[in-house]
Amino acid sequence: MVDRKKVEEAVRLYLEGIGEDVNREGLLETPSRIARMCEEVYGGMEEDAETHLSKQFTVDNNELVLEKDITFYSMCEHHLLPFYGKAHIAYIPNGRVVGLSKLARTVEVFARRAQIQEKMTSQIADALEKNLHPQGVMVVVEAEHTCMTMRGIKKPGSKTVTTVVRGAFQEDWNRQKMVMDLIRG
Repeated sequence: MVDRKKVEEAVRLYLEGIGEDVNREGLLETPSRIARMCEEVYGGMEEDAETHLSKQFTVDNNELVLEKDITFYSMCEHHLLPFYGKAHIAYIPNGRVVGLSKLARTVEVFARRAQIQEKMTSQIADALEKNLHPQGVMVVVEAEHTCMTMRGIKKPGSKTVTTVVRGAFQEDWNRQKMVMDLIRG
């Protein structure tokens, strides 16, 4: 849970630390705005993906399910700068599926934390495995990291791609290729 008072105090100190006048008109309400923003941006810390993945439906076939282009925004835990992009989730059911919006909500649970992309990709796959028990899971995340684009190396437009492959996808290159081809459209 975000402690608004601590965040406000920290923002005031931060502003003073960079040489700003915290009593300047434009900054007077910035600490409280940032505290409210933190409740939204870091709200996934208080959520459990199981909440979203528990509502399941029986299916007669176990054909591939792919939800692609799930937009997300997250915060790099190293610089507290945003990274954002698209997540793609593929799974092969084992007699049960989950509502498609629940896949997007699962991405949100893990994106709304101070995070690294590699860990987020694994957390999404872990949550699907734990709750759906599918035959296989493949998660692909593509993101632009502002810690690389606006500071440091300054390479806007560069993307980082992470993948996690589990179960039936691990040894089946044809299935992996099929998912990647579907993602690329």
